[in-house]
Formats: sequence, structure tokens, C-alpha cells
Amino acid sequence: MKTNYYYTRRKFLSGSAVLSGTIITGCTSAPKFDYFGEYFKKRKANKGAEDTANKTFVTRYGAMPNERFPVPAVNLKKVPAKYYRRQVNYPTTENVGTVIVDTRKFYLYLVQEGGKAMRYGVGLGRAGFEWSGRARVGWKQEWPKWTPPQEMIERQPELAKYSEANGGMPPGLNNPLGARALYIFQGKEDTLYRIHGTPEYWTIGKAVSSGCVRMMNQDVIDLYGRVTTGSEIIVT
Repeated sequence: MKTNYYYTRRKFLSGSAVLSGTIITGCTSAPKFDYFGEYFKKRKANKGAEDTANKTFVTRYGAMPNERFPVPAVNLKKVPAKYYRRQVNYPTTENVGTVIVDTRKFYLYLVQEGGKAMRYGVGLGRAGFEWSGRARVGWKQEWPKWTPPQEMIERQPELAKYSEANGGMPPGLNNPLGARALYIFQGKEDTLYRIHGTPEYWTIGKAVSSGCVRMMNQDVIDLYGRVTTGSEIIVT
């Protein structure tokens, strides 16, 4: 009985040792997946991409000292990131070079080749001043004068000093049309609506202006350089 006990115990311990060795050997030789390492690796990669994007936008919206009226940098903390200028996928049947304004999302798209578009954030007209339809760029101007229409002067008599008879408001950083303006025509008729710059970049993404499409000065300068006179404009 005693012999059987020791025999059984020795056999059990021997088997356990073998089993333990098998488990240990298996653990040390099997490939491991380093979950924490992969997590931090992806996090570092994402952080790197974010840093690159941030630097790009800071440069894109930096000061423009070589302009006729030096344009100050945009404080990007005051503009939601979704309204920063960027190229996006945008499949459409419209011609390359067409400007499309999406009034629901406060975006302006410039149609490009290969199903792409340059997308810009915009500010739009207040309730009661919205407009829509198809038109064209009748002409465009750098650092334009601003001449309020008679209807606006009737609503805001203090603007009479900038009437057409008085020569309008001279160009400059405080001019409501900003650094550039695209004049919207339907046929040969000036609609009196404009796509233009604004120094009030914090209004991008909001309905604030009297019917026109406003952009950050850096963006309207970029758009101005890409759009030709006669280009189609669609406002939805």
C-alpha cells in the first residue's frame, strides 16, 4: 500500500513536471500579440498625422504680409475644423471648375478632376435674405470697393455715405468684401450677390450676412486664383 502510494505520487509528480514543461515551453515559444504596444504605436502614428495636419492648417491660414493690405493670421480656435479648406471626394456630373454652394452645410465646393473638389467653409445670408439658383462669375476683383445696394441703404440709412453716388467704401481690411470678390451674374444681369472675403472669420458656418457668400480672406484668395471669369455657380 505504501509502495503504491509513493509510486502513484512519483508518477503524478513526474507527469506534472512534464506537463508543466510542456506548458512553459509552449508559452515561451508561441508568438505574442503586444496589444499595448500596438495601441501606443497607432496612437503615436495618429498623433503624428494630427500634428502634420495642424501644421498644414496653421500655415494655410497664416498671415499674408505681401498682400496689398497685409492679411492677419486666422485664429483657428474660433473656426470649427470642419470648415478648414481641404480637398475632398466629390463625385458630380457638373463641369470641372464649377462652384457649388451647399447652403445646408455651409460649404463651397470647387469641382476638380477625378471626382475631387476643393471644399471651403462659408458664411451665408440671414433668414429672409437667402438666394439660390444657377449663375456665373460675371467678373472678379482683388481688394474691391463695396457699394451697398439702394435697398440696403433704405434699411440702414447710415450706409448712405458708401452709396454709388458717394463712390462706395474704399478697399481695405475693414471692407465687407474683404480681399477678393466674385460677382455673380445671371445672364448679363448683376444679381448684386457676391462670393467674397471677410475679416470676421468667426462667422464662418453661420447665417449672418445679407445674402452673400462670405469666406475667410485666405480662402477667398485661394479660390480667386483657381476660378476663371465665366465659371458656373450653383447655389442649392
